[in-house]
Amino acid sequence: MRDRSSQPTDSARAWLFFLRPGIGVKRWLAAALLGIFLTSLGMALLLLLVIANGPLHLLLLDFLPDWLRALLLVILGLLIGGIGALRLHQLIVREIWPGLQAPENRAALQAFMRRQQRRNGPRIVAIGGGTGMPQLLRGLREYTDNITAIVTVADDGGSSGRLRQQTGVLPPGDFRNNIAALSDDEGLMKRLFQYRFAEHDVSGGDVQHSELAGHSFGNLFITTMAAITGSFESGIAASSRVLAVRGRILPSTLENVTLCAEIRRTTEDGRTEWLTVQGESTVPKAAGQIERVYLQPAHARAYPEAIRAILQADLIVAGPGSFYTSVLPNLLVESIRDAISASSAVRIYICNVATQPGETDNYTVLDHMVKLRQHAGDAFTMALANSNYNPETRPAHNARWVALPDTQDDGDFRIFVGDVVDAERPWRHDPKKLAARLMEIYYQLSAKSPKV
Repeated sequence: MRDRSSQPTDSARAWLFFLRPGIGVKRWLAAALLGIFLTSLGMALLLLLVIANGPLHLLLLDFLPDWLRALLLVILGLLIGGIGALRLHQLIVREIWPGLQAPENRAALQAFMRRQQRRNGPRIVAIGGGTGMPQLLRGLREYTDNITAIVTVADDGGSSGRLRQQTGVLPPGDFRNNIAALSDDEGLMKRLFQYRFAEHDVSGGDVQHSELAGHSFGNLFITTMAAITGSFESGIAASSRVLAVRGRILPSTLENVTLCAEIRRTTEDGRTEWLTVQGESTVPKAAGQIERVYLQPAHARAYPEAIRAILQADLIVAGPGSFYTSVLPNLLVESIRDAISASSAVRIYICNVATQPGETDNYTVLDHMVKLRQHAGDAFTMALANSNYNPETRPAHNARWVALPDTQDDGDFRIFVGDVVDAERPWRHDPKKLAARLMEIYYQLSAKSPKV
């Protein structure tokens, strides 16, 4: 019995019939095209004869010199066009403009204009993770919809770490925060995605341990979407569509990487010892000076869409966030780092307002930049740092203010400054201030760069 799947379809049979030798399709198609051409040519000649011998030559002022005829036609065209424009302006002022001036219509028009400006805004890539990146994204979304957040997948603590161990999915925590930050209804999404299930269930007066204890709803949602769609990246994309996210959230790599650190510390008897720790959540707890961080496996492959976004970007931003555990893990992916260095975009590192105990104790802005160069080469040689702080005070949690250098351009690094802090929590960035200063720097630098 012949396989029906090998038989041609109805449309295929039709094409085979027309292309069969002896049918003459090409010959009759050529005849039809020739007939159309000859008809068009004959109509053109007929029109010329009517103009030359009929009354139409009077309408075209054929009896006048060519220069005078051209001048009269220009004057007539300007007159008719001017009358039309004037009448159109009067119509708009009388019928349309009063309606646009109504408060509700004016607000709608302004919202429409802002939306159009955001759609045409610069292509921005933000690199990082933790709680710092959502602050930046909340500010940037007012300037552009073309935002790509590239997020670390090295997190192994809390709810994300448990899901990573139990299901094998990449840690969803940082993705959850950024999806909420870029959602059109961030207020509701933030409350929903950040909701954490209680440590215990109370049922019938008995206190029982909950299997969902400590998990956030957002982490479970993303993990479920990843299972339904078949992959983590598809789950993130589907979650973004469901929650009306403006922009994209991408992983820096899809490999199951582990963050490792070499730490130097001094013992009680004054000796210097070196310690190697594994796991993003254990690095800040090692109680020493972090000298170097690296990934295992060392040559993790970058997510291709992240590379494409970097190479197409107008502005690339790293930070703010935990320097060693949120920002650098992305830059340790070799192809990510190389793509940033090869990009023609404006590239700026946003320095934290305060130091982070266990990671950047006593660091200055230049200390951040030196360590950034040690790990990421020349990917970032410009930084934005806060200038609005009181050196006589200290931020919360035993941290210190990140001190500014004496000069803003020492030949190796260029430091931009500005008031970018939250007035109520001066150890954190203010989204609006940070985005406004960042965009000001971007437009300043891009105006100086050659136009492509």
